[in-house]
Amino acid sequence: MTIHVALAGPGAFGQKHLDAIRNIPDVKVVSLIGREPAKTAEVAARYGVPHTTTELAEALAMKEVDAVILCTPTQLHAAQAKACLEAGKHVQVEIPLCDVLREGEEVLALQRQTGLVAMVGHTRRFNPSHQWIRRRILAGEFTIQQMDVQTYFFRRTNMNALGQPRSWTDHLLWHHAAHTVDLFAYQTRSPIVQAHAIQGPYHPELKIAMDMSIQLKAANGAICTLSLSFNNDGPLGTFFRYIGDTGTYIARYDDLVQSHSKGPETPVDVSGVDVSMNGIELQDREFFAAIREGREPNASVAQVLPCYQVLHRLEQQLLTDNGPAPR
Repeated sequence: MTIHVALAGPGAFGQKHLDAIRNIPDVKVVSLIGREPAKTAEVAARYGVPHTTTELAEALAMKEVDAVILCTPTQLHAAQAKACLEAGKHVQVEIPLCDVLREGEEVLALQRQTGLVAMVGHTRRFNPSHQWIRRRILAGEFTIQQMDVQTYFFRRTNMNALGQPRSWTDHLLWHHAAHTVDLFAYQTRSPIVQAHAIQGPYHPELKIAMDMSIQLKAANGAICTLSLSFNNDGPLGTFFRYIGDTGTYIARYDDLVQSHSKGPETPVDVSGVDVSMNGIELQDREFFAAIREGREPNASVAQVLPCYQVLHRLEQQLLTDNGPAPR
């Protein structure tokens, strides 16, 4: 059975999904939704997508569409995910699920009502480097004592990963911290019981905090320190240091090394962990496999909602400490 997909958001991340789907058999993108008709048509032509529209509702009305991938601005995610479920379509929404907890809870309630597959793009669960660590944890060969994570970008102007102007503003807490908050609980296999955050000044034009520090503690005693910045002028990306009882490992996207107190880092071969080294492709493969098999996917809305509950608590704490962002 071929799964027919509509993809909303032909920007930098939408194109990563289009690239990934090219490698997945029996999946076809049949509609591309974007707010700029000319740009959407250009991307559709490049990827051989037969239908374009500026309206998600038009794609949802297409009977052949089985599933939707949402790569749209954060503020639209929850409402669009609900629209997909109400239309009877399976949905994968890019991270974050929401930036208002109540809206994420509404998505989960609707998913449970419909029984459809609803998944969130928590890619770190699928990166081979983190999968390798996960397998050692499940085998009882490694227990996390501490995770130290750095999420660094240089984003003093509102540009996307392709260097193009954004139509919306990114957010350190609800977007970038979501990756680590979820991964920490997932890898420790223990709920987060303590969380605290501090943030730097708001950017005068973007109206967001450009620097943030978060501390987490899991019920099993493991701790996590997360540093985030939009002011960092390289290297860019997210770097995870796993400090455990039987070793220390550093994950840089899909690369993994073991760190030693004496001697250089040792590369860990993660090429055989899964069928691809591309975390987004593996994430998409899980989405389509869950649809075919009629099961809950890894990174389902139900599984990741506790992450957003933690983010909500952190947001409330920051509002108490700092007040609302300037208008």
